[in-house]
Amino acid sequence: MTQEQLLKIAVPNKGALAEASAQMLREAGYRQRSDNKELVLVDAENHVEFYYLRPRDIAVYVGEGTLDIGLTGRDMLLDSGAEADEVMPLGFGRSRFRFAAPAHEQWSIEALNGKRVATSYPGLLQGYLHERGIESRMIKLDGAVESAIRLGVADAIADVVETGTTLRKAGLELFGDPICHSEAILIQRRGGVDTEALELLKRRLSGVLVARNYVMVDYDVPQEHLDEATALTPGLESPTVSTLAKEGWFAVRAMVPRRDAQKMMDDLWSAGAKGILLTDIAACRL
Repeated sequence: MTQEQLLKIAVPNKGALAEASAQMLREAGYRQRSDNKELVLVDAENHVEFYYLRPRDIAVYVGEGTLDIGLTGRDMLLDSGAEADEVMPLGFGRSRFRFAAPAHEQWSIEALNGKRVATSYPGLLQGYLHERGIESRMIKLDGAVESAIRLGVADAIADVVETGTTLRKAGLELFGDPICHSEAILIQRRGGVDTEALELLKRRLSGVLVARNYVMVDYDVPQEHLDEATALTPGLESPTVSTLAKEGWFAVRAMVPRRDAQKMMDDLWSAGAKGILLTDIAACRL
């Protein structure tokens, strides 16, 4: 297969999304770079080529058709205005994009009309305010947005918020509804055609998400409690039920959501199940 036929994938080269993106791709069976100075890595066995780029640039490269697909943040895609669309969420790098202003002052979204708002995401913010008929002056900063008010260049800020600790230390508090709920996403050029390699990538990433979010439960249960127990563990299609050598007993196996697993084990025990085991899922195809 020639280089031109390889699926070209953009991956963040640094920042909060970089290592998590690379780890997810490894779990999906793709090679990843071992040296952070590498800019390009070819995985010929899987018919893909990885390009390590600044997260903010990825949507632009994909939107222009230079690269086929990319992993980036939803906030960065929306801010870029690129001709690219979200293909699927990837389940990590979650954050909120919020307004903040000096604590103990009464602020609302409407009060931003005619005010200066500092942000690192002017495209995303401008679109949000325009939809609400609010005209604010954008002060574009590349970082340390929380200092803009104290330094006198802005009246309010709009920034990515994970815990809010940094804002509170700067004497700021959040106001208004979230502008955007962001997370890592897979993006594709608008109107792009799905190739076999792209379909394989999406299928593998979906399998990683399922494996991360589900566990396998196995347990034994007497016949008189079988219906009650299997109602607690319906599985994705249905649970697997097998007879045991012990008369009147059955072995049950099912995939269950990881977040509910401990409570589900308690409920199974109360329903008469014994030998309850949880097992991590390394990978799957559904």
